[in-house]
Amino acid sequence: MQFNYYPFRLKFRHPFTISKGTKTHQPTLIVELEHFGVRGYGEAPAITYYNITVEEMIRDLEAKRPMLEKFAFTEPDRYWHFLHHLLPNNPFLVCALDMAAWDIWGKLNNKPLYKMWNGDITKNPLGDFTIGIDTVDKMVAKLNEFPWPIYKVKVGTADDIAIVKALRGATDAPLRVDANAGWELETALQLIPQLKELGVEYVEQPLARDNWEGMQALYKESALPLYADEACVFESDVEKCAGCFHGINIKLTKCSGITPALRMIDKARELGLKIMVGCMNESTVGSAAIAQLAPFIDHLDVDGPLLQTEDVATGLGFDYGKLIYSNEPGLGITYTGLFEKK
Repeated sequence: MQFNYYPFRLKFRHPFTISKGTKTHQPTLIVELEHFGVRGYGEAPAITYYNITVEEMIRDLEAKRPMLEKFAFTEPDRYWHFLHHLLPNNPFLVCALDMAAWDIWGKLNNKPLYKMWNGDITKNPLGDFTIGIDTVDKMVAKLNEFPWPIYKVKVGTADDIAIVKALRGATDAPLRVDANAGWELETALQLIPQLKELGVEYVEQPLARDNWEGMQALYKESALPLYADEACVFESDVEKCAGCFHGINIKLTKCSGITPALRMIDKARELGLKIMVGCMNESTVGSAAIAQLAPFIDHLDVDGPLLQTEDVATGLGFDYGKLIYSNEPGLGITYTGLFEKK
């Protein structure tokens, strides 16, 4: 296994704001693995509030280069276990390498990954488009600029109801709200019935990630389904979410890749939890990996390439919430390096 890596800062169409802060660019690291001439690609965006930077990922790659290049690749599961022990404190980097290994595996078998898992993409849920926090007028303008069948609305401000009312006045499309752990229990209990009246489908991560007692209380009272995001990072978190949330949001970058995500899907189904797979503003590389899981989930949030003016690969398209696959093997992408989208 030989490898290369390529750091980028991908520009957003609009400054992207959630309850945790604002950014104009998404730092990300693309990794390229080569196995007997077959190349695979993976991605790990750097997220400030998880304290993992692109520079740190590069340092870990270089420090572990001898062991990474000596590993005898046979199949992705075994490779993930090797990475999990080699890089125990950097799940983002493990994700990028695991993703690249699955890309190689699909190419070796000459199939898109979803076909290897017997997925039917005609059953895919429609994807949403995210409206980041801004002034009410600017959030409405963002919605009107991008007609889409479902919107995910970032909240966690003093104006949350005013924001959702204004957006509801601008569209009949389903709305989902994501507080990114920005509410207290009393706030959530007060806002959720009003959000239901406004036609909101569900609420993502209303309370702090470690407020399990509060989530148990909210779960019993909530008029809307509740989905875990920050509270469901790793496989071990899935079981804890039962009885506190109605569903989970699996993010490949956080859980450390496709390999554990497949197990998390199985566990969530066993526990009767609904499943969303979400993004962390990945380019087409990481988004194509998320797309491979779409046939197996209930809700899809994979709009990174739509939010950005720059990309590093082709092969995944979007048509009013519907994913368009290249049907090339593996992730189905072609790595291009940085280009500006028209």
